[in-house]
Amino acid sequence: MGKQKQLLLLRLILSYSTIISLLLASAVAQKEPKEVEKWFKKLPHTKEKVTKLHFYFHDVVSGKNPTSVPVGRANSTFTSPTYFGLVSMIDNPLTTGPGPKSKVMGRAQGITGYASSEELCLLMTLNFVFTSGKYNGSTISVVGYNPINHMYREMPIVGGSGVFRLARGIATAETAKFNARSGNAVVEYNVMVLHY
Repeated sequence: MGKQKQLLLLRLILSYSTIISLLLASAVAQKEPKEVEKWFKKLPHTKEKVTKLHFYFHDVVSGKNPTSVPVGRANSTFTSPTYFGLVSMIDNPLTTGPGPKSKVMGRAQGITGYASSEELCLLMTLNFVFTSGKYNGSTISVVGYNPINHMYREMPIVGGSGVFRLARGIATAETAKFNARSGNAVVEYNVMVLHY
């Protein structure tokens, strides 16, 4: 078997094992409708909690294994100084530290789009999907405006699942590392979540 075929086979095996792992994690986290209904009935007597989370978001747009992949663009996107109209799907690792070998605690999965013709600004529509620790199987949903050249960015948390049912709060982002040559970035997130 040639080297290219071996590499392709290895990539397929890794892709399938990742999909199976994610399916197993989501199967564990799923709750039956009756259980969710029971949870809602207890809600009026439940006290709201605040959870603080800190992690790093690794946005890899180049190399052999990008985690952010363009899926659409306008005809004028690459002549625009702000990449206006470029849309990407992301599946970025969330880690406990800024290094590439830091412990993975989840994934940021969703869609980003360059949404301004005047500044480098993303529309972020994504879920932080936790895959380890006490939040394993839970998610936090973020939808918001992300002006990536600003030092600090603030995006609203609009929902969640599992531990974070009915979540609301704020996610703040600060670029920790950016490689201008590759376009890859590491973004530090601090998240404050209200949930039950």
